[in-house]
Amino acid sequence: MKSREDLARGWWRKGENDLANARLCVAANQALDTACFHAQQATEKYLKAYMAFNGIEFPFIHNLEKLVALCSIHAQDFSLIKETAQALTPFAVEARYDDEFWPDIDTTREAINIAEHIRQFIFQKLPKSFQD
Repeated sequence: MKSREDLARGWWRKGENDLANARLCVAANQALDTACFHAQQATEKYLKAYMAFNGIEFPFIHNLEKLVALCSIHAQDFSLIKETAQALTPFAVEARYDDEFWPDIDTTREAINIAEHIRQFIFQKLPKSFQD
């Protein structure tokens, strides 16, 4: 059976891959809808990594506001990122299924900036052993 830290590392690695994919799309100035989706997914996985590490059970949902609320039970300052994270939630579905969703480069960069900000916020809450 995997330890909580092993589970958290798995979620974190998946988030890192999503963020890398989002950055690649922006660098190529292509598939910006996909980049927004990956920014949302990265954020979702970073939140789930935090919860896995701390033994917080979570539902398999894409609503970042609800995931942040679960994290807030363990650390109240997660409320500081609630609104920011909430901005990415629509990209979980909209980016994949809305045939009228075609974000511009500025919207896409902002989505990635949000994901990077939340990544850093969560990373600082994990112990030094996780950061190695």
